[in-house]
Amino acid sequence: MKDTLYMLAPGFEDPAYPGKTFYCWHCALMEGVLASFPELADRLDVRRIAWPKPRREVAELLGEDNQSLPVLVLSEGGFINDKDAILATLTERHGFPHPHP
Repeated sequence: MKDTLYMLAPGFEDPAYPGKTFYCWHCALMEGVLASFPELADRLDVRRIAWPKPRREVAELLGEDNQSLPVLVLSEGGFINDKDAILATLTERHGFPHPHP
């Protein structure tokens, strides 16, 4: 089994801001890292899901209170939903380079 990285699909609308289209900058950061190292990205199961809540796929795995994205679901159980901790885990578990401080 692979670790699974869930991210928001870019180009979503938020009803709180009519007429505007958005992306999640934490997810965009992850997208950039994955695109920069495609051979390493293949080690992950990457899923892009829609903006609106409930985000059923994530809620079913992690509970209704844990739908914030990005989130890295570890193959052996558990999850990480902090962008810096996700990046560190990508380095430690999957061989991605270290982010420069």
